[in-house]
Amino acid sequence: MLKTSPEKSTVESTTPRPIISLPNSENNSFIKSLPISIKQPIRSVQKTYQKMSLKNRVLRELKNLEKSTPDGVSLILTENIHVLYADITIKGNELYKEGEKYRLKMMIPENYPFVAPISYFIKNNAEDVHSIPIHPHIYSNGHICLDLLGPAWTPAYTIDSLIVAIQSILASNDINERPPDDDRYVKKAPKNPQKTSFVYHDDTI
Repeated sequence: MLKTSPEKSTVESTTPRPIISLPNSENNSFIKSLPISIKQPIRSVQKTYQKMSLKNRVLRELKNLEKSTPDGVSLILTENIHVLYADITIKGNELYKEGEKYRLKMMIPENYPFVAPISYFIKNNAEDVHSIPIHPHIYSNGHICLDLLGPAWTPAYTIDSLIVAIQSILASNDINERPPDDDRYVKKAPKNPQKTSFVYHDDTI
């Protein structure tokens, strides 16, 4: 439903080069030709390297984000590097109460940065987070219909640019309503919004 074009990060525009060159596909003819006793160690090394690359990338992004947190954003880290939160406030928009915070939950998948973080708004009354922000592309269960969370994502984007993009669609919103199919969607929505086949056709909101 919604298309965005957030500023891409120049710092994270490339991924680290591997120290060693290994076939990276299960269908690679080289790997398929090897005996099982050799294939298994190769796959193990591949997975280990991928996990290290993911961890290093996320740690660099979080370090940069902590050094220069966008205005109106408070970052909340957890013991799990794959899970973090951002409390977002909106200024200068009468649709959103001044000072009210909206909590965005982000889960970093193992194939990040090639796939966007799983991101959606949540409530936490115990921490004074009482509502899901109103927006024509944000469902009442917190799911966000945004192309950047799907096909528009590339490794050039970062956690920082994603947060800024979501904050931006709220700041520029002037329509006080939910998506037209909110009730129907919320009743049948998967827990993971990336499993929803959203249709992205509106880049004006």
